[in-house]
Amino acid sequence: MPSDTPPTDSSMPPTQAAAVSAAADAEPRSGTQSIQRSVELLRVVASRGRRGMRIGEVAATSGLPQSTCYRMLQCLEVEGLVARDEHTRKYFLGPLMHELGLLARPRYRLSELCDGALHWLAEHTQDTLYLSELSGMEAVCTNRALGDFPIKAMPLDIGIRRPLGVGAGGLAMLCSMPAAEAEAIIVANGHRYEKFSSFTADFLRDAVAAGRERGYSFLDSAVTPGTAAIGVAFPPENPVAALSVAAISGRLEAPRREELAREMHRQVQKIMQAMAQATPASEAPAHASKS
Repeated sequence: MPSDTPPTDSSMPPTQAAAVSAAADAEPRSGTQSIQRSVELLRVVASRGRRGMRIGEVAATSGLPQSTCYRMLQCLEVEGLVARDEHTRKYFLGPLMHELGLLARPRYRLSELCDGALHWLAEHTQDTLYLSELSGMEAVCTNRALGDFPIKAMPLDIGIRRPLGVGAGGLAMLCSMPAAEAEAIIVANGHRYEKFSSFTADFLRDAVAAGRERGYSFLDSAVTPGTAAIGVAFPPENPVAALSVAAISGRLEAPRREELAREMHRQVQKIMQAMAQATPASEAPAHASKS
């Protein structure tokens, strides 16, 4: 298990410390690289939502040396971009992230435009509905609605980020993208999929092909055993988001899946109409952005 203790030269064997120092010296140093690494660490910390991450988990997820992660997280903590809990030793997104987010200029609040559809579907299906939005090569949960069925799929917290394809919403977006673009994302995220249960690049390629054919994504026990989900992305051909419904596997067998997918497609059409009305014509191409 990764150590939670901040790394120091004295805690390493001399040969290991020398190797780490030599590797660090060999790396090209640039302001751009530092910014990219800092942003990547923020994404990694954000991927756990409000559960936080210890230094060992950050290093394992990012692929960076633990000593590098520690130094960068120290700087981010000083600037208020991350916060460290002294008792649990976990890192969380810091207060400055929240403050900057309040000033961000969204094209429109997609989570608000989808809120009615999410709650209608949750009431109709009695299951859990999610809105996932595209962010680079990840899907971010930005809204959810809980149905009344007493046995629920494990809830996904708002704000959680996962590689595209991990979860029915992200998989639905891959299914709707041009084949070359989807393949490029699968290849780039390949090393990240290995951290999620049965996910591999080949598994995702098969899931994308099946989703394209049926018109919606479907995963069963791929992330959480006993849990299934279906997803529908929008707009077609150029997705920026997806709706997904998650339930225990027995509630998403073939006949009901088809019925729910048809209703989700109907709700997606209403959402796209609302998006068109909320976006000025001069900004219409903007929702092609994927970052």
